[in-house]
Amino acid sequence: MTSAMELTDDALLRRMIAGDEDAFAAIYRRRHPSIYRFALRMSGNAAVAEDVTQEVFMTLVRDARRFDPTRGTLSAFLFGVARNFLRKRWEQDRRLVPLAGDADDLGEFAPGSSAWGDGGANYSDASEGAYTSGNGSRPMMAGRDEFASLETAGRVRQAIGTLPENYREVVVLCELQEMSYEEAASALGCPVGTVRSRLHRARAMLLDKLREVQPLRRAAPVE
Repeated sequence: MTSAMELTDDALLRRMIAGDEDAFAAIYRRRHPSIYRFALRMSGNAAVAEDVTQEVFMTLVRDARRFDPTRGTLSAFLFGVARNFLRKRWEQDRRLVPLAGDADDLGEFAPGSSAWGDGGANYSDASEGAYTSGNGSRPMMAGRDEFASLETAGRVRQAIGTLPENYREVVVLCELQEMSYEEAASALGCPVGTVRSRLHRARAMLLDKLREVQPLRRAAPVE
């Protein structure tokens, strides 16, 4: 008999709708970590991230039939629900600020960590300033060596947190969550071209922010 964790999201959802509690538990275990990380990276507030994540899965329980597999993946649907709840929170309180963070959380943003992808990066598209992984898959941000020389993990995290919301969304989804353009577009409810253009602009903004302190560091006196 096939275990719940071996089933696809769609198959688990069908079982969940039919009343299988184990199927919901399997979806929760599989998707909870990424939804929480998204909410945390977008809000910079652990309490908000926890609340939003809880609301996302409560919505799934109440309105599972809202998911339309012809419009995207279940993962993209859940990210879209999380995004909507985050926006509602921001409407209630515009004073959210990034957390100082702890070592474990900052580690996710460290150059060379899995959040930035595997292997080196090659410049591939001068018109977009895009970077692709060594296997030519989804464009990534700058190569890990460039980020390592520009700033520490804390600065990268801080820079992402200061991006405008629409640019931060695409960076978190495409770069940190490693979503395809199509999945991100489904989650954000916008065309793929919009995701591409926002991500291109976001990369440029991030590099500008991360380079700001470089002249100061290079000008430090040598003893």
